[in-house]
Amino acid sequence: MTYLDSKISYCLSSKAITNKDLANEFDEATADAIFAKTGISTRFQTEGDILASDLGFLAAEKLFSEHNIQKETIDFIVFVSSCLDYKSPTTACVLQDRLGLNINIGAIDILHGCTGFIYGLSTAKGLIATNQAKNILLITADSPSKLVHPEDLELLSIFSDGAAATLVANRNSKVSGEIGQFVFGTDGIGAKNLMSTRSGMRNPTDANWFKENKAVPSGLKWGKLEMNGSQIFIFSIRTVPKLVNDILVKESLAIEDIDLFVFHQANGVMLDFLRSKLKIPKKKFYLNIENKGNTVSATIPIALKDAFSEGLITKGCKVLVAGFGIGYSWGGTVIRY
Repeated sequence: MTYLDSKISYCLSSKAITNKDLANEFDEATADAIFAKTGISTRFQTEGDILASDLGFLAAEKLFSEHNIQKETIDFIVFVSSCLDYKSPTTACVLQDRLGLNINIGAIDILHGCTGFIYGLSTAKGLIATNQAKNILLITADSPSKLVHPEDLELLSIFSDGAAATLVANRNSKVSGEIGQFVFGTDGIGAKNLMSTRSGMRNPTDANWFKENKAVPSGLKWGKLEMNGSQIFIFSIRTVPKLVNDILVKESLAIEDIDLFVFHQANGVMLDFLRSKLKIPKKKFYLNIENKGNTVSATIPIALKDAFSEGLITKGCKVLVAGFGIGYSWGGTVIRY
């Protein structure tokens, strides 16, 4: 069997951005109005050339030290991010060396965003189920603020930089959850509605791009994140209820059987709408986006860590996790603790 251990650590960027900070930068905004639209009070931004993998490194080192995990026990590293260091080599390979892990381990990147943790969890389960690994270090890390134009209040209000490191293993420790079956979905027709333009090999940055953005502190050298917020909202409202139902059917469960729902922390207002539509009691629906922001691939494990710390996940709990967003993509499973 494959277990998601309670051993999760995370790292947020050191620079906190409050709604008051944003309101001071935008004359048309107030702190209360920003919260009313996002359900977020604080988000985090990396400074200088600190990237997603740097946050992932710190989260992993924290995992090893906080939970007394011996590095030599790790036999596979999976790095999930929409902000990889390079097109090549694999960022996971770089992290293997940086973390001082054994050389006889596997290392792969998964380029993904909002559903990234679900994909990483599924990949880890598959590796363990086929006896290719026993102890997998799953790192989910993103630094979306690097891609946001400083005049884009909507995106500045939502996105946050952070990383989580999670142990996925083939053994049942003191508090761990058996990973269930997965449901996935993809509809690439929505790819254009949340996209990092000028960030890859198709239509890359060039001299004209830097000339156009010379007034931007970063020059948008990593590309530019663009979002059609209304379309993302419509997609989520249409897709997530069906996703939850499909997961429950696959696991032969009813919505009442789930002790805690942990969704991708996309937008507080959207999440509350989904909770209401699904008729999930507030006490069973976990939210931590207010003081974390949307850390993309890292939101679910950060939320799980916080839920553990608050005593909301205990022995016997069934936790439904669901990711959805950029791609369009969606997926989820149930974890039985």
